[in-house]
Amino acid sequence: MSTIEPFEKSFFDQYCSHLVHTHPLVHCMTNDVVQEITADVLLAAGASPAMIIDEHESADFAAIADCLLINVGTLTDCRNLAMTLAIKAAKSCGKPWVLDPVASGLLPWRDEKIAHFLSLGPTVVRGNASEILNLAGLGAGGHGVDSKDDSRQAVEGAKELALKYKTIVAITGETDFVTDGQKVFSIAGGDIMTTLVVGTGCSLSALVAAFCAKSDNYLMAAAAALTMAKRASETAAAQCQGPGSFHPAYLDALYSIARKHF
Repeated sequence: MSTIEPFEKSFFDQYCSHLVHTHPLVHCMTNDVVQEITADVLLAAGASPAMIIDEHESADFAAIADCLLINVGTLTDCRNLAMTLAIKAAKSCGKPWVLDPVASGLLPWRDEKIAHFLSLGPTVVRGNASEILNLAGLGAGGHGVDSKDDSRQAVEGAKELALKYKTIVAITGETDFVTDGQKVFSIAGGDIMTTLVVGTGCSLSALVAAFCAKSDNYLMAAAAALTMAKRASETAAAQCQGPGSFHPAYLDALYSIARKHF
C-alpha cells in the first residue's frame, strides 16, 4: 500500500512560477453557472482563459490552446459533441486535458457521457469524493453536485481509477488528495467558506488544467494547483465577512500568490 505524503512547499513554488511565466491559454468548456468565476480565477492566477464551446470551433481552438478543461455541469447533446471533438483535437496535438465529472452518479445519461469521456484518456480527473467514488464503482454519487463522502474515503478508489485509466486523479474536500495510482500527495488547509460560493470547485479544475499546461509532471502540477487554491481560500476566509466578500477576497488572494512568483 502506498503512503500519503504532504505536498512540499518547494514543489509548489516551482510549479507556480512555471504557471505565471508561461501564461498558458486555457480552453474552458465548462458549465453556464461558473464561466465568470472560472475566467476570473485563471486571470488572477496568471493564466489566460477562453470559453469556446460551439462544435464548429471547439476542435480548432483545442489545437491552439495549451490545455483543455471539460466540465459536464450543464451538459447537452450539442456540448457533448463539441467536447468530444475538442478532446480528440487536444490529444492529437499532445495537449493535456482535465475532466471534471460534475454530479457523477446522479443521472444515467450524464453517467454514460462521463464514462465515454473517461475512455478518451483524460490527463487529470478532478472531482469531489462522491464523484470519484462513483467513477471507481464504489459509491452512488453525492447530494446533487455536493459530496456526501469524506475525501479520505475516496483515496483507494482514486488510486484504482488512476491505474485503470492511466490518469491522475485529484480528490477535493477538507483535505485534498492527488494520485497517479502509486504515489499519493495530500494537501491540507483551506476553509469551509469555499463551499458557500458557486464555482470554486469548477474553477479549481480549470486551475489544474492551467498548471498542467506545458508541464513535465502532471501529478506534481495538479498538486500545485490544489495547493494554490487551499492557500488562497485560507487568506480570503481570514479577511471576509461571509460568502459575498469571500469571492473577491479569493481572487485577490490568488493574484497575490501568483504575483510573488513573477
